[in-house]
Amino acid sequence: MNIVTRRGMCALLVLPMVLAGSLVSISRAADAAGPAKAFFAGGCFWCMEEVFEKVQGVTSVTSGYMGGRVEHPSYEQVSAGGTGHAEAVAVVYDQAKVSYAALLDAFWHNVDPVTPNAQFCDHGSQYRAVIFFQGEEQKRLAEESKRAIEQSGRLPGSIVTELTMVSPFYPAEDYHQDFYKKNPVRYKFYKYNCGRAQRLEELWGARDR
Repeated sequence: MNIVTRRGMCALLVLPMVLAGSLVSISRAADAAGPAKAFFAGGCFWCMEEVFEKVQGVTSVTSGYMGGRVEHPSYEQVSAGGTGHAEAVAVVYDQAKVSYAALLDAFWHNVDPVTPNAQFCDHGSQYRAVIFFQGEEQKRLAEESKRAIEQSGRLPGSIVTELTMVSPFYPAEDYHQDFYKKNPVRYKFYKYNCGRAQRLEELWGARDR
C-alpha cells in the first residue's frame, strides 16, 4: 500500500470521529441556547407572574409554592404559614433571547429586598423574597447581582432576600394561574391598595410597572 492510499484511508477513518465530535458540540450549543428554568419568590405570585410574563424571551410562568416541608400543599395551607413554603413562580425562558442575569434584574426591581418575611401589604414567611438557584452558575450570578446592589448603596437597609438552592416546586391551583389576566379589575384593585408600585418607586425609582 503506497503512502497516498494509506493517508486516504486514515482520513476516511478519522472523518467520522471528527463529524461525531462536531455534532456533539452543536448539540451542546443547542442545549445551552435552549429553554431553561428559573425560580423566584417575590411576595404575591399573581404580581410576579405579570412581571416575568412581560419579559421578552420568557415563554411561560407558573405560580406555585417552593421552599417548604409539606408535599403538595394547598393555598390555604401555605397562606396559614405552617408549611414553610413561599409563594413562588417557575419561569421558563429561551436562553437565546434572554439571560438569567436579565431575569435577576427584573426580579430585584420588582421586590422589596430590605423587608424580611413580607412584601408590601402581605406579611408572613410565605411572602418572603427568595432567589432559588439551580447549579453553580445561577448561584454565582445571583450572588454577584446581590453584591452589586449592596455596593451601589441605593437601598435604605441591608438586603434580606434569601439565596437558596431549589427544592420541589408545586404548581398552585388553576384559579391562581394568569390571575392578572383572568381577573383584571380585582387584580388591579389589590395591587394598588397593596402599595406595591408606590414602594417599588420609593426603592428603585420610576419604572414602567
